[in-house]
Amino acid sequence: MVICIMGMIPLEPYKNREHVIAEIRRCASMARVSTISAFLFIALGVISDALDTVLILHPIIWLLLAISMGIMSIVTHMHIVAAKHFLGIEAENRKQ
Repeated sequence: MVICIMGMIPLEPYKNREHVIAEIRRCASMARVSTISAFLFIALGVISDALDTVLILHPIIWLLLAISMGIMSIVTHMHIVAAKHFLGIEAENRKQ
């Protein structure tokens, strides 16, 4: 499946139910990684600022990295919600 880089919007329709579930799992793992990275970057920024030293990068850069990873986490969580919504609509259509 081809994915748009900016919003992770699938450019091709889902093939079947298993394909949607695989997409949800892949996005969930990416969301987990980006959320953990955001918290790690926040911790490094706070520690760097508290010690008044530079831990590889300046504290403001750690904050900006945390914000960007937080936004990426929000995008991946929104993709999961959209895929689960599609999965629910598909299941509801099968009942009718």
